[in-house]
Amino acid sequence: MAGTPTTPPKRRGRPTRTLKPDPDQGHRRVAIYVRRSTDDEHQPFSLDAQRTALTKYVTAQPNWVIVAEFEDDASGATTNRPGLQKALRAAEAGRFDLLLVYRTDRFTRRLFDLLDLVARLDNTDVAFASSTEQFDTGTPIGRLFLHLLGMFAEFERSVIIDRVKHGMTTKASKGKWAGGTRPYGYHVNPDTHKLVPNPTEAPILREIFRLYTHDRLGTRAIADELNRRGIPNRTGSPWAGYTINRILDNPAYVGDIAYRDVYVPDAHEPLIDRDTFARAQHIATARGDGQTQRAMSDSDYYLTGLLTCPHCGHKYIGTSANGRTRRYRYYTCFSRTRYGKAGCPAPRIPADEIDEAVLQALHDFYATADHVLAAIIERARTQHRDAHVDRHAELDTITTQIKTTETSIGRYHAAFENGTMDDATAGPRIKELRARIEQLRARHTEITDHLDTQPAPPPPGTIERLRTYLRRVTTVGTHGERKAAIETLIADVKITDQGVIPVFRIPTQDTPLPPPTSDEGNNEAETPVRTMVRSVGRRGLEPRT
Repeated sequence: MAGTPTTPPKRRGRPTRTLKPDPDQGHRRVAIYVRRSTDDEHQPFSLDAQRTALTKYVTAQPNWVIVAEFEDDASGATTNRPGLQKALRAAEAGRFDLLLVYRTDRFTRRLFDLLDLVARLDNTDVAFASSTEQFDTGTPIGRLFLHLLGMFAEFERSVIIDRVKHGMTTKASKGKWAGGTRPYGYHVNPDTHKLVPNPTEAPILREIFRLYTHDRLGTRAIADELNRRGIPNRTGSPWAGYTINRILDNPAYVGDIAYRDVYVPDAHEPLIDRDTFARAQHIATARGDGQTQRAMSDSDYYLTGLLTCPHCGHKYIGTSANGRTRRYRYYTCFSRTRYGKAGCPAPRIPADEIDEAVLQALHDFYATADHVLAAIIERARTQHRDAHVDRHAELDTITTQIKTTETSIGRYHAAFENGTMDDATAGPRIKELRARIEQLRARHTEITDHLDTQPAPPPPGTIERLRTYLRRVTTVGTHGERKAAIETLIADVKITDQGVIPVFRIPTQDTPLPPPTSDEGNNEAETPVRTMVRSVGRRGLEPRT
């Protein structure tokens, strides 16, 4: 009807919420949240300073009262913080009406997390506010301002991360410890920031390498031995195999600093000589495909990492079963060990019999190896001559590719200098071409080394020394010495339908024999021999299921 006033329709959506309550509605319950940054060098807001500022702010507001306090001493990069999670649970329980922080970045430094946390509070009818940044999450402009604050907090976090990474890289390039957990066996000098030997831990560190390279214990066996002796690790906890594995692979122990793309040799005093460290790497490689096999290596099993399952391709590992009167040792496919016969049907192989059989086959081979080795060397030389032409052709092709790539780099440089191409276009392409040149040069060096290396028979006297060495090892050698001999002189043990076939390495010039024991009384076994890539097979040893 004309002239009749109409009531405007109600707006749908969530109501506008204000931080200041109606005095008639009683007190506004406030919970304060404080967090100390892990980067307080750049963000010096202590917990007490935040708490004081927040208390003062709440006191200045009419009808506001603090009903709860939550605090964290952790990074703002994650929301998995005890104090924050308690605050969220308290909000869901309705214990307060407003969560107050000193600054938004005290709450979180990631925009996604900030929006998610505010949404969770909003779903429980709890407002969120900052004492130094005026916004109201109940209004559109307030939510926009909150987004902007979150973006700035995340930007600041990224800047801090880049600054820290750059600082750590700079320290590493100067031979200093970049930061993080110190290596076992070292202290960090607070003045020079360089690693210095820890007099208490350094002897244990050297013992770890001795047990691995001399006694041929596996990483888990070394951990068990240290725990048996009552020696704690750096944190006071028991040792684990993966911890030993990380120690054996850390170049810091030979005095080098390795951080990201930075590698500084001889940066501090070494605890291990380079020969011992290289021997540890060689043993780790010989024991199988990666960390899994090394972690399961034990000195009781000579063929760890040498047996490959013909069914699934995984390595065989040492297993055991306890009978009524004795312990039975086996080599079992890793897949069968983990998943049972459904994982792999490969049979178990009795470890005692195959260990002794392979060791005896190794002894017998070198006892009558002269004629066999002569034939192998001649065949290797023939193969080397046959591949000579192909290698030279590949070498010529690589040389041409290097020159072509260098020419392309020159063209990009010229285009950049002439102003016809900007750095954003030329820079990445030049980087790719330089990486390609490095790959080509590496392959060029590899082929050149191969062409220059002629297959050669073992040095005079090497076979006779090996015979003496293996004769002693097979008769009176310890478990560690026998395993060392197999790891050094056997490349692989093939499992076929005809049986188990060991593949022997051919010694030449450079790789040392396993270290002699103190009771050998002579230095003959120290004469260096090298393991060539080419190997020779032996007649099969029939496995049992």
